[in-house]
Amino acid sequence: MKRTLVVVGLVAVLSACGSAVKLDNVPVEDRSGSSSGSAGAGGAASGSAVGKGAVASVDLTKSGQDAAMQATTRVVYFDYDSFAVRSEFQAVIESHAKYIRADKSRKVVIEGHTDERGGREYNIALGQKRAEAVRKALSLLGVAESQLEAVSFGKEKPAVQGSSEAVMEKNRRAEISYR
Repeated sequence: MKRTLVVVGLVAVLSACGSAVKLDNVPVEDRSGSSSGSAGAGGAASGSAVGKGAVASVDLTKSGQDAAMQATTRVVYFDYDSFAVRSEFQAVIESHAKYIRADKSRKVVIEGHTDERGGREYNIALGQKRAEAVRKALSLLGVAESQLEAVSFGKEKPAVQGSSEAVMEKNRRAEISYR
């Protein structure tokens, strides 16, 4: 009887640790019109028509670009237990891609974050997938892989402290940082 209870308890604990979220494929749409292939091998050509009409024109002078990037948000938010880039943040990613492509010496670190729910290992993996989703989206828009780095902080660096749903929404994010 004691052995049966231990086995049932172990099964319950192990099943509670599981998640239905697949962390294998990053769902990013290639809108360049070319075949997606691998993100590092082809991507979008820098002269493609990606985002025409969806992004305001940007002054291509260095000072004009720097001013435009200061006004542009550097945060992409995600749904609970998800690493799919929401369509409302596509324009943000497109404007950053244009800015990064304009200067090949720019280096970008994309930091993935999660809310406080879930275990440490799971949140590190989910944060990495969020950072990778933004990295792949930038890559598909023509940014060189050598300019991009994706890292995860999991739940270790919350943007806002607290446990309400509104607070947790602000912590499920990927931040674009220029180095």
